[in-house]
Formats: sequence, C-alpha cells, structure tokens
Amino acid sequence: MPAEKTSRVRLTALEHSARTAVAAIASLLVARLFGLPESYWAPISTLVITQSSLGAAFTVSCKRFVGTALGALVGGLVASHFPPNVFLFGATVLILGLLCALLRADRSAYRFGGVTLSIVMLIPRTNPAWQVAFHRFAEVSIGIGAALLFASVWPEGEDSPSLPSLRPSLARQVRFRKQKP
Repeated sequence: MPAEKTSRVRLTALEHSARTAVAAIASLLVARLFGLPESYWAPISTLVITQSSLGAAFTVSCKRFVGTALGALVGGLVASHFPPNVFLFGATVLILGLLCALLRADRSAYRFGGVTLSIVMLIPRTNPAWQVAFHRFAEVSIGIGAALLFASVWPEGEDSPSLPSLRPSLARQVRFRKQKP
C-alpha cells in the first residue's frame, strides 16, 4: 500500500473516530440535560447510526425512529393496562410485527421496535409504563438526531462526494506551481 494511501486511511479512521466520539458525547449530554433516566441509550443510538455514511445513516435513522416509536407506543399501551406476562409479551411482539407490516415498515424497523417493546415491557420499573416508553423514545430520538446532525455538518471526506478531499487538489496545485518557471 503506498504511503499516501496509508496516510489517507489513517486520517479517515482518525476523523471517523473523532466524529463518532464527539457525536456520542453530545447526545449523552443532551439526554442528561433533559434529565432522562437512562441517558446511555442516546449515545448507544448515536453509535449505531454514525457507523454509516450520511445517506445510509438517514435510511437507518428513519427505520430506527419508526420502529422505536411503534415499540414504545405498543409496549407502553400494553404495559400500562396489563400486568407482566410472558404470553402477553409474545402476543405483543406478534402484534408489533403485524403493525409494522400493515404500515409497510421493514423488518429493520420491526427489529428496533421489538427491542424498545422488550425494554418497556420486561425490565421492572417503578415509573408508569407510558413514562418508560416515552423516555426510551426520547433517548433514542436524541441519539438519532445527534448522529444525523454530525453526519451532515461533519461528513467524512471519502464518503461524501459533495465535499471532495482537499489533499489531492492541494497536491496538484503544488505540482503545477513547481512546473512553472
């Protein structure tokens, strides 16, 4: 691998790691600012989303947002009206899957919704289920928002065709100036 390619790979890894770290910290701080009890879900969501380019991040974000909203809604409704029960949980997962299909949400949204539904219904809490569901949705939404914000304002050099890398351009200018008498 040529030295220039190795250097670019290292810069891209450093840039990606820095952007991911800053976005994760930002989402954690925003979730804490809002006093969300499980603020760690915000940076977890940010980490999941920022592993993609902006186009892919937007696609996965929409799916995660829809799935999380459905899982929180269904889980919060059911857990608010019925005591915990393994068969009720299974039926609710089935209902969530059918609801996702009815709304033409893909399996990725169903998967994210299932995770949210499981957290809302299966983890014992002292707070009302609707509040747990809302907090979970808010934490994930903050994480998604932070990831999209950082992906758009700080795009990765090689992944963003709209923002070409400056290094090759600068190298051409230097070579051009050296060739002139």
